[in-house]
Order: sequence, then C-alpha cells, then structure tokens
Amino acid sequence: MIIMAPVLLILLGATEILQADLLPDEKISLLPPINFTIKVTGLAQVLLHWESNPDQEQRNVNLEYQVKINAPKEDDYETRITESKCVTILHKGFSASVRTILQNDHSLLASSWASAELHAPPGSPGTSVVNLTCTTNTTADNYSHLRPYQVSLHCTWLVGTDAPEDTQYFLYYRYGSWTEECQEYSKDSLGRNIACWFPRTFIRSRGRDWLAVLVNGSSKHSAIKPFDQLFALHAIDRINPPLNVTAEIEGTRLSIQWEKPVSAFPIHCFDYEVKIHNARNGYLQVEKMMTNTFISIIDDLSKYDVQVRAAVSSMCREAGLWSEWSQPIYVGFSR
Repeated sequence: MIIMAPVLLILLGATEILQADLLPDEKISLLPPINFTIKVTGLAQVLLHWESNPDQEQRNVNLEYQVKINAPKEDDYETRITESKCVTILHKGFSASVRTILQNDHSLLASSWASAELHAPPGSPGTSVVNLTCTTNTTADNYSHLRPYQVSLHCTWLVGTDAPEDTQYFLYYRYGSWTEECQEYSKDSLGRNIACWFPRTFIRSRGRDWLAVLVNGSSKHSAIKPFDQLFALHAIDRINPPLNVTAEIEGTRLSIQWEKPVSAFPIHCFDYEVKIHNARNGYLQVEKMMTNTFISIIDDLSKYDVQVRAAVSSMCREAGLWSEWSQPIYVGFSR
C-alpha cells in the first residue's frame, strides 16, 4: 500500500487536470466551422460538408459539431465528422446550420452558427402535381436466382390546378443509389401523364431505405414547378394475399389452411386474418393469428365462405398494409 499510494495520487492528479480543462470557468473560445456547403447528390438527397476552423484553439478536448436542419422540416443532431448526408424533400428548398460544440457533465460551450441554403426550384405556383401516391408489389421471378423476387412500383397523381393544358409530367424514383425514369405512363383526356408503372425496379422489398419520387414537367406557356416526396416502404407495400387456401369440414370441425404470400419475407414474418361467413344466419367471424392453420367449431347445417388475408408482422418491419382478401372458398351443407 505504501508503494501504490504515490501512483494513486499521480493518477488522481491527472484526472483533476483533465477535468479542469472542461470546467465552465475555464475560458475557451469556440469558432464556427468554415466553408459550409450543401450539395444535391441525388433525388431528395443532399450532402452537408464543412471544415473545422483553422484558427480554432487546440486543447486536449474532443470538439463536436451540432447540425440543425432549419427547413423544410426542423431537426438537429450531433456528429464528430465534418459531413452529413440528409434525405429530404427539396421542392420547398432546404437550409441548415452547423456550429462547433464542446460539452461535458457541467455545461455546453458552442460557437456561433454557420449557415447555408438551397433555394426552392423555380416554377409557377399551382403547376406542380398534387395527390402523389405510390404503391409497391412483389412478384416471383422464376428466371433469376440472384433476385428471386421483383418489386413493381405504381404511382398516380393529379394535374396541378393552374398547369397549362400542354403540360407534360415526368416521374423519377430513387432507391438507395439507383435512379430510374418512368417509361410507361397513363394519360388523361388531354394526353397528360397522370400515372406511372414500373414492372421491375431496384427496390428491395425487405429494405428500409426511403423511396424518393420526383415529378417534374414542361410546358410552352409556363415553368412547371417540380414536386418530390418520400415514401416509407412499409406504408406503401401492397402485400399479396395468402396462397392455396383450403377449407374442409369434418362433422362440426372446420379446418382452414393456407401458404404464405409471394414475398421476400420468410414464413414467420406474417400475421393473418381469417374471415368465416355463415351464409345461413349471416354471422361473420374474424380471427387474427400468426400460424397458417385455423380450426373452428361450426354448425354443420350451414354453408360457409372462407377468406384469408396477410400483413407483414411488426417483428420483421414496421406495421403496414393488409393484403386483399383471398378468393372465397365455399364449404358446408348444400341441398
């Protein structure tokens, strides 16, 4: 103990010296970052980049940066590196600020803000599309072992209220690093594009990235304002109905079975609802379950129609849409 005591005192002294650098009474001047820029790197995607101030006083401290998104939607976060990617809509413009910070258990020191801005793209008011909606759907691809499932994309929109009659719209989507322009459009009575269909995309049905969609346009009479929107896949993915639904009656026992939908998600990732309709008395029974089998005790003198639908379970991704009901199966008593 006599030998260790001086060492312990030295360590404690070192701790006190390090902490003293961070005391609120200790004055350290924090300077804002320099050369702060915002660069568009893709549809609905920007890169924020800055440099540490070369005149910043260096001490034995860890400086960080606070990033504040001002528009189109407020957000803020902290980082130790000098760049940040941001997925955001851009048709309303984009602005952000960054500052140098030093924080400890006692206080937060911060520099002034450095700010940058992207102006909203040009275009006449009322010319951009409205009510843009998109859905995805998964199909089996029997010709590809690398990608056994393909995801289609279907988007619709309404023509802007003040868009000239000769307006033509064009749609693009971005998922991850892939960007594609629509090649298959549906048109209104004036020949204007109002819907788009991608039979095959680079979207991953089990992916968690945002889907970015942009619709811009052209006209001889007016500048058409572009419109972009972000979609979460779980909120727009239209799940397929369960496959091979069967129903059998043995006495008063109704046994229903089915297979999981066509989907990249494995069998344990689905919730199901079974709907049993008694045609004789109109009684409707709906049951929710996670297995692909259901048994019900029934009246053996009635006729029933049975349907099943599916949704991806919250165990595998955020809750989303239910599938359509399967085609009805008719079983039971008939004269």
